[in-house]
Amino acid sequence: MADAASATGDDILDVTQESFQQAVLDESHLRPVVVDFWAAWCGPCQQLMPLLQQLAAQYAGKFRLAKVNSDEQQALAQQYGVRSLPTVMVFRHGKPVDQFMGVQPEPNIRAMIDKYLEKPSDKLIEKAREQAQAGDTDGAVATLRAALEEDPDSSDLRIELARALAQAGDTDGAEAELGKLPLGQSEKEEARALRARLVFAKAAAGIDPQAVAQELQEGDPRPEALEQMAAYAMLSGRAEEALGLYLQLMKQHRAYNDGAGQKGLLAAFEVLGNDHPLVGQFRRQMASLLY
Repeated sequence: MADAASATGDDILDVTQESFQQAVLDESHLRPVVVDFWAAWCGPCQQLMPLLQQLAAQYAGKFRLAKVNSDEQQALAQQYGVRSLPTVMVFRHGKPVDQFMGVQPEPNIRAMIDKYLEKPSDKLIEKAREQAQAGDTDGAVATLRAALEEDPDSSDLRIELARALAQAGDTDGAEAELGKLPLGQSEKEEARALRARLVFAKAAAGIDPQAVAQELQEGDPRPEALEQMAAYAMLSGRAEEALGLYLQLMKQHRAYNDGAGQKGLLAAFEVLGNDHPLVGQFRRQMASLLY
């Protein structure tokens, strides 16, 4: 354990219910926090803990190791669904993002931790987001393209580039970047949500909101008008209005644009998430039209 000197008291510490918020949740916004739920009577825990401490020393502050005595902190263990010991969880940005139970080989533990360490590309993503928020979408795209040249296998960079291209109005370019993602990464939550947003961006392209709103008020609108305003409403944060218009489009023009009403509803559900109160309501109404 010659590497132990590389760890500080801030890198390895015992955590209680009272200190968990600051020591784990708050700290996880700065770096990964590996939480080891253990007990003195647990043989595998005694085998695993020295390995975790050695890794914390070798990583020299890149992550924090927080040790939770599950006998003394039963409420904390119950809160996070710990059912067997040892259980090891990785916390990032205030929530658990990965875990394993039992004793694992060192390479497996390293691989899990490495996924959540800050990478050079993280700072470039942050820079690109600041550029985009300031209205410099071209600069954001340039930053991300340069970063991808250095790290072409980064799915996070590619998703961020697709988002910047979409903000710049290049929906085809955004779709092309999402299409380059490996299959597993293509189904990441961020990628799915962005792909759904592109449905709205393409449908609302070139809309004259006042003219379309007037057509809707006059009654018997064209299906194109329903689709355009539904997409525009989603992009404007008016989810309930958008869902109602997509449902109307599905009722009145089922076959229009290869089922644009149903596709729009599904895309909206993807963006809003299953926990959103409107999703269950409109999913049931959509199902009643289908069956």
